[in-house]
Amino acid sequence: MSKTETIQNVDQLDDLLSQPPEYLIDAMSRIQGDLVILGVGGKMGPTLARMARIASEKAGVSRRITGVSRFSDTNLREKLHVWGIETIAADLLDENVYTDLPDADNVMIMTGVKFGTSGNQSLTWAMNTYMPALATSRYRNSRIAAFSTGNVYPFSPICEGGSQETDALVPVGEYATSVLGRERMYEYFSLKYNLPTALLRLNYACELRYGVIVDLAQKIWSDQPVDVSMGAFNVIWQADANAMALAALEHADSPPYILNIAGPETLSVRRTCEALADRMGKQVQITGEEAPSALLNNGQKGHQQFGYPAVSSLQMIEWIADWVKNDGAYHGKPTKFEVRDGKF
Repeated sequence: MSKTETIQNVDQLDDLLSQPPEYLIDAMSRIQGDLVILGVGGKMGPTLARMARIASEKAGVSRRITGVSRFSDTNLREKLHVWGIETIAADLLDENVYTDLPDADNVMIMTGVKFGTSGNQSLTWAMNTYMPALATSRYRNSRIAAFSTGNVYPFSPICEGGSQETDALVPVGEYATSVLGRERMYEYFSLKYNLPTALLRLNYACELRYGVIVDLAQKIWSDQPVDVSMGAFNVIWQADANAMALAALEHADSPPYILNIAGPETLSVRRTCEALADRMGKQVQITGEEAPSALLNNGQKGHQQFGYPAVSSLQMIEWIADWVKNDGAYHGKPTKFEVRDGKF
């Protein structure tokens, strides 16, 4: 899709988010066996499942793909069925459901709790540490790729280009600490069972219905001020993030293979707002001053392994500005990327 084209509706957007790059098609030709996706009902899960289906078909590999979620949205379940994804409705905090889940050589785990941490710490810890223990114990003979977050890193100087996979983990706040606990659970079971595992530290996926750039664009469009205290961020188009996550299954190892999933640029909040405002014919109201540090991921390892993301930050800015101007649909889930005290 050229840079001048716009995305007209959700169906077109979902189609775009589901198209696999060539490297993923190649990877899916080598990755054998069925795929189970735990937590498929989130923002990224549906198009990740569909991308896995399309990539497998293009690779000439027949595989069963099963998505597991509570499925409070029955329309989503029907959509997945149309896309060739089997579904199972289950509460993944219930240890009894795991005996009914299908065997699979490959497991993608997308579960987690972030928002509401400050008011419900016990659920956060249960979902972020207990549930991974249940899942890895059940799928001890499989290959696992599990989503984590760049929040496990400390704030880093903006001028240094973000945290790398080998950097020390110094999480800020209870949510980030619970995610470090999640990683340690995967690490423990990976070592205990010699279980091939990939841990995917994501900052931040974006499409037109959610993401950091969407948060900024909505504020500008509704004439709300933008606080630039968190002065910089990383962003990666959701399709690129999903493709890298699926391809990481091939690199799963014990001890776990660690991968940052992030765009190649460190984006300025101020400059991004100015670019959005210019395209939307608005004025941006800036408050605060940029701190010298931010929560940033260095995605170079993934870019060297899989190539640069296909969709640039400039393309995202153009698409999102047009989407917001034309009253596009939203998930209603702000990223809260600007939070600096770790309280979500």
